Amino acid sequence: MQAEGAALRRQLLEWWERHGRHDIPWKRLPDGRPPAPGEALDPYPVYVAEVMLQQTQLAVVLPYWRRWMERLPVLEALAGADEHDVLLLWQGLGYYARARRLRLGAIQLLEGRAERQSGLWPRTVEGWLALPGIGRSTAGSIVASAFDLPAPILDGNVARVLSRLIAHPGPPKRQQARFWWLSESLLDPQRPRAFNQALMDLGATICTPRRPACGSCPWQDHCAAYAAGDPGRFPVKDTARAVPFQVIGVGVVRDEGGRVLIDQRLPEGLLGGLWEFPGGKQEPGEPIAATIRRELREELAIEVEVGEELITLEHAYSHKRLRFVVHLCRWRSGEPQPLASQQVRWVEPTELASYPFPAANARIIAALQDRIAAG
Repeated sequence: MQAEGAALRRQLLEWWERHGRHDIPWKRLPDGRPPAPGEALDPYPVYVAEVMLQQTQLAVVLPYWRRWMERLPVLEALAGADEHDVLLLWQGLGYYARARRLRLGAIQLLEGRAERQSGLWPRTVEGWLALPGIGRSTAGSIVASAFDLPAPILDGNVARVLSRLIAHPGPPKRQQARFWWLSESLLDPQRPRAFNQALMDLGATICTPRRPACGSCPWQDHCAAYAAGDPGRFPVKDTARAVPFQVIGVGVVRDEGGRVLIDQRLPEGLLGGLWEFPGGKQEPGEPIAATIRRELREELAIEVEVGEELITLEHAYSHKRLRFVVHLCRWRSGEPQPLASQQVRWVEPTELASYPFPAANARIIAALQDRIAAG
C-alpha cells in the first residue's frame, strides 16, 4: 500500500492543481492568496464553513457563509449574538441544530481559552471534538484546513471515492474503521490541507454519485470499481427503509386587527428555537378542520373558527415526509398560552420576515402575503 499510496497522492494532487476548486474563500488568506504549505489560516471562517457544510453542498453554503461573515466576522461576535439572530442568519440552510451548536461552541471556546496553552483555537482533532456538534470528519477537516496539520476526513464524497477505489462489497457505514484507516493511509502528511480538499473535489466533480466521469479521473488505473466495469454500483447501499408520511393541519390565526399568531418551538430537536404557525398531526379519520381546532386548543388554549384553505404543500426530511394543509383561521376566544412551545406572539404580517421560520413556513408566509395583497 505504501508505494501505491505515494502514486495515488501524487496523481491526485497533480490533478487538483489543474482542475480543483481553488476559489473557496475560507481556504485563502485575507488578501485572497492561497496559503503556502504549512501556513495557518484564520480558524474562525473555517469553523463556520465546516459546520455549514455538514450535509449541505458547497454551492448552497457559499452565500450563507458570506452573509454570516459580514454579520458575525469574528468568534466574539458569534458568542455574543442572540440565538434569534443566529437562527435568522441560518434560515433556509436547514438542520438548525447546527446553528445553535455553533453559537454554543463559540461560547465554549472563549470560556476555555485560559485553559489552553496553545491559545484560543484547538490544534488537534480531540480538541475540536470537545465542541458541540463537531464529529471526527468535521474536526479533521478544520485541523487540516486551518493549520495544514495531518488529519484524515471521511465525509460522503470521500467515502464514495474510497468505496469505489477498493470496490468495497458492503455499505461504508458498516465498516467505518476500515475507511478511516484507508483515508489516513492515503493522506499526504506534507500537504494535508491540499490533499483533503483534492479528495473532496474528486468526489464532488468527478467521482459523482451518478454517471462518474471516469475518463477524467486521476485514479482510473487504480480503481477496482472501474476495473469491475460498473463503478456506479458502488458504494453499496443499505436497504432503504420506508419513510413515514404524516399530514399536518396548520392554522394561520388572525385577530380582529389582522395580526397573526406564531409560536416558537422548544429548543430541542431538528427545528428547535424556530418560529412557526401552530398546528399538528392529523389523526386517522379526522377532518383537517377538526385537526386544526383540536391542536390549537391543546397547544395554545384558544378557540378558532377554521376558514378557507390557504395552501397545501409537501416537505421531505431525511426521516419523514410531511404534507402541510394550511387554513386561514379567525381567533374567537382564549388568551394564547405556550403549552407546547417556548412562547407565542401576535405579530403584524409585515413583521414575519423578522423571525426565523423553517423552510416550509416561508411558502406559507408568501401565500399569506399574496392573499392579503389580493384583498
